[in-house]
Amino acid sequence: MNCQRTQELIHGYVDGELDLVRNLEVEQHMEDCRACARVFSNQTTLKSMLRTDSLYHDAPDRLKKRIQSSLRKEVKSEMRRRAFGWGWGWATIGATSALILLIALAVWNFVPRSTVPAGDELLAQEIVSDHVRSLQLPGHLVDVLSSDQHTVKPWFDGKVDFAPSVKDFADQDFRLYGGRLEYLNNRSVAALVYQRRLHYINLYIWPSGQAGSTAEVTTQRQGYNLIHWTSSGMNYWAISDLNSVELHEFARLIRQE
Repeated sequence: MNCQRTQELIHGYVDGELDLVRNLEVEQHMEDCRACARVFSNQTTLKSMLRTDSLYHDAPDRLKKRIQSSLRKEVKSEMRRRAFGWGWGWATIGATSALILLIALAVWNFVPRSTVPAGDELLAQEIVSDHVRSLQLPGHLVDVLSSDQHTVKPWFDGKVDFAPSVKDFADQDFRLYGGRLEYLNNRSVAALVYQRRLHYINLYIWPSGQAGSTAEVTTQRQGYNLIHWTSSGMNYWAISDLNSVELHEFARLIRQE
């Protein structure tokens, strides 16, 4: 494992997200590489610093008391005004509600918030990031470069706990380019790479845990088309900047096999 690949995996290593094989590879590399060991040390220090209490701030008691006092005054004022009639009462209720809403929004802005997408949405974002990284980082697109399915398929033996189906569709202008090992959805997956003209397709495969099949689901993220489905107990995710029609044609060929 080289320095570039190790430093790509260090974040997952620090967070305990890698499988046993990748952990051992990263550790063995860092034993002989001071630069990567330094990156690991920096990441560990940063993670430790982010956990310190100094980064988190509660609203000061003075602010809490001011808000509570203001709300109590508004409630008392509303109760007095209701005595003058229902018409006036409804108007003051509207004004009071608006004030309470403004106060709540002001307090809400002090509270840190995070939105974590769930299920397929989170996985789709992870796959887009991996696809972009595979295209941008030199030498990361494939670990085994070959259009021979009898070379690519055996390469995964011992690297994943399943046997991915590998086919070449050069006759249909979807040429097998190679494969690589990836870590997605909290597990090791097989990534097959296909080429159509100047476009690359990443096809991610891993066991689904169910024997049945599901229909194709199409989405688009950051200008990339994604199609995913399950078949014969396996999950399939295909992503490319190809247009939707061509990517569906590719998915049809994979499903037929």
